[in-house]
Amino acid sequence: MQHLSVKHLLGIKDLTREDINLILDTAGNFKEVINRPIKKVPSLRDITIANIFFENSTRTRLSFELAEKRLSADVINFSSSSSSVKKGETLLDTVNNILAMKVDMIVMRHSSVGSPHYLSKHIKAKIVNAGDGTHEHPTQALLDAFTIKEKFGHVEGKKVCIFGDILHSRVALSNIFALQKLGAEVMVCGPITLLPKYIKDLNVKVELDLKKALEWCDVANVLRIQLERQTIKYFPSLREYSLYYGINKSLLDSLNKEIMIMHPGPINRGVELSSDVADSHHSVILNQVENGVAVRMAVLYLLAGATE
Repeated sequence: MQHLSVKHLLGIKDLTREDINLILDTAGNFKEVINRPIKKVPSLRDITIANIFFENSTRTRLSFELAEKRLSADVINFSSSSSSVKKGETLLDTVNNILAMKVDMIVMRHSSVGSPHYLSKHIKAKIVNAGDGTHEHPTQALLDAFTIKEKFGHVEGKKVCIFGDILHSRVALSNIFALQKLGAEVMVCGPITLLPKYIKDLNVKVELDLKKALEWCDVANVLRIQLERQTIKYFPSLREYSLYYGINKSLLDSLNKEIMIMHPGPINRGVELSSDVADSHHSVILNQVENGVAVRMAVLYLLAGATE
């Protein structure tokens, strides 16, 4: 078995191009497994994994749990809303209590940037970052890259535009890192108030006009407005945002080419995407969900074999 160059999956920034390609190739094998009548393999039969989520999640949490069970791992689910964190217990104490139960790997989502990185310096278990604040969401970027590769045969040379709330999105940053490492061209498009000041330092193109961005790209990765992370108003109203940055079918039909529509979910229908786009033949949104299980199986399998 080939190995990753890292012990933990904390962010795409830490991975090499070879690491990413190894994960994508391994995910291709696991996708065949999960489409068989018997979907389980015994690869992680002796491994115990704790899913520790300090933020609400549906797709990511279910996807990780299913991936773990498909690999025959023992799974513990932890929710901060019903834990001793509410009583004032620290993050490190919480995790160390879980590790005392002989847990081998932790999948963690936390609202604070750098939380998984902090833990990785203090505990022996392997850590998978399932999203830390507005920083990174590495497995989402990996499944997005896998979906593009599955559609086109390769990622290199493809033009991918990320639309929407770039400022508050961990998906955007991880996608930029992953796509660039795989040789894609990357653009971001959205209201200037939702573009971070450092965006040009990431060597991406910036476009404020929705139609021009759509005409440029092969793939549109559309993000929702992260209202739960916003403390001030960045635009007048959702109606106005939708008017200028919402993608609908008539807009896609006006292009002189077909583009692929992606979305990490959850979709705010009628805001960033109309229903006739989200449910159209352009959309690979449900493919992304399916691919997420295979990619997370690959990540867990490869980390379990990572050298200490």
